[in-house]
Amino acid sequence: MIKTVAIQGVKGSFHHIVTQQFFENPVNSIECMTFDSVVDSLLTKESDAAVMALENSIAGSIIPNYALIDKNALHIVGEHYLDIQHNLMALKGQGIDDIKEVYSHPMALLQCKKFFRQYPHIKLVEDKDTAEVAQRIQEKQLKGIGAIASVAAAEIFDLDILAESIQTIKNNETRFVIVTRKNSAVPEHEINKASVKFEANHKRGSLATILNVMSDCRLNLTKIQSLPIIETPWKYAFFVDVTFESYEDFKKAKAIIDIMGDAFKVLGEYKNAKL
Repeated sequence: MIKTVAIQGVKGSFHHIVTQQFFENPVNSIECMTFDSVVDSLLTKESDAAVMALENSIAGSIIPNYALIDKNALHIVGEHYLDIQHNLMALKGQGIDDIKEVYSHPMALLQCKKFFRQYPHIKLVEDKDTAEVAQRIQEKQLKGIGAIASVAAAEIFDLDILAESIQTIKNNETRFVIVTRKNSAVPEHEINKASVKFEANHKRGSLATILNVMSDCRLNLTKIQSLPIIETPWKYAFFVDVTFESYEDFKKAKAIIDIMGDAFKVLGEYKNAKL
């Protein structure tokens, strides 16, 4: 049973919100400032599971997290899509004109870039976590400093929201995955999505051949992401998400690709959050 979950950030962060929404029973959050620390917490058995953001509908894939999951042989056991609403907040009694600098996670700053063009006097500074900045502003009573974070963070750290939903695209979702040290215990009849990694042979048509096998086995390709293989310049691994109606179809495709001799690794088999 999962009782402790490692998150990137502090309470009030979007990773923390995912733990509150995904798990049926309350869990304890272990706060980590980096994704490397999140993985370390899991590998040292300090935590039973971890929440990791994988992609955002505005900023795209978070490629380093794919590499962390693969390198450390972690298993994706679930996913959660969260509506991300970014809010500008600061100590009470201040307005936007009083804010000289805004600190936040690079991804949050990227998603809110257009909003801050209206305020050229504000300097944007990359930081480790959205909610941790909100916490620091309150603890150190930092005037003239703003944070970009969730409504939950504003409530927890008693800050005023100066502007709501400041992200460029209002329909802003992030896909988070739940990862563990071992495979999912989801019954096969409930599994309808898988995340896999493969390395195609470096010859013409190799990638197309693998994708055709998936199509012939009635797998629906929902995501493909390439990642350079560091040890072999100009050769790439592919991270792929597929959905299917029958788990047998997925097993058939895997068996065929294994026979073809291409390196094929299953990163996770789980229930599709979007179905």
